[in-house]
Amino acid sequence: MTDHVKNFLPRFRYGMIHPRSHEGRNRGAGYQFYRLVPLDVMEFSAVLGITNYTPEAVEKALSNYWKCVETLAQEKAQIIVLGGAPVSAALGRARVLNLLRQVTEKTGIPTDAPLEALIASMNHLGLTKLAVGSRWAEPVNDALVRYLADGGIEVVGITKRNQWGAESAAMSLEEGLSMALEVGREAALSFPHAEAISVPGGAALCLHVIPALEEEFGKPAFTNMSTEVWNDLVRPGIIKPIQGWGRLLSIGS
Repeated sequence: MTDHVKNFLPRFRYGMIHPRSHEGRNRGAGYQFYRLVPLDVMEFSAVLGITNYTPEAVEKALSNYWKCVETLAQEKAQIIVLGGAPVSAALGRARVLNLLRQVTEKTGIPTDAPLEALIASMNHLGLTKLAVGSRWAEPVNDALVRYLADGGIEVVGITKRNQWGAESAAMSLEEGLSMALEVGREAALSFPHAEAISVPGGAALCLHVIPALEEEFGKPAFTNMSTEVWNDLVRPGIIKPIQGWGRLLSIGS
């Protein structure tokens, strides 16, 4: 292998199991990720193929889980993240932790999932009360609240827009960006006793809500992307703390 090849290889391989297939449209792959991480951190992805957020649809898609793990292991991923907060919520915390543990036992690769990263982030900041800006339907919200409660996080309030998988996927880029900020502000205003605000959900590309909400409300704000990058890259010292994208990412371990 020549030095030219060696110098172009990524320093860290970030493995991501994306929940949904793109159904002919792949919008902004890496758009948020590379706002945060250096270019020598490379994302490798596999797709679970979920069609909806119902327990039945999640269960069906889970048949692809080990194939996704194998794909990412073959790509020499150094972390494997089971993406999709609704996926974790539908499975429940005990099952998610078991799935993640099995991956590490079989492959030796560390693992994470969005709600686990959120729990770790809240714990690191010494916070327990959370307001959630959600676009999802009530059953998804209820499962999300139960999962976080199992991790010691009290959801003091959660918004809803009655979205299931199809509605989330049908949003335009602009609609998703606007709705993410809308539900984040609604959560912060409606539940002022919360210590932090979370706006989960990858379909809306919601990274932009973090500086907006923190500036307006003076509380930590989180998205799936920010908590995962902090927990899996910043916290272990793989990349330096990141400025300009919220309180969490600006601090180290």
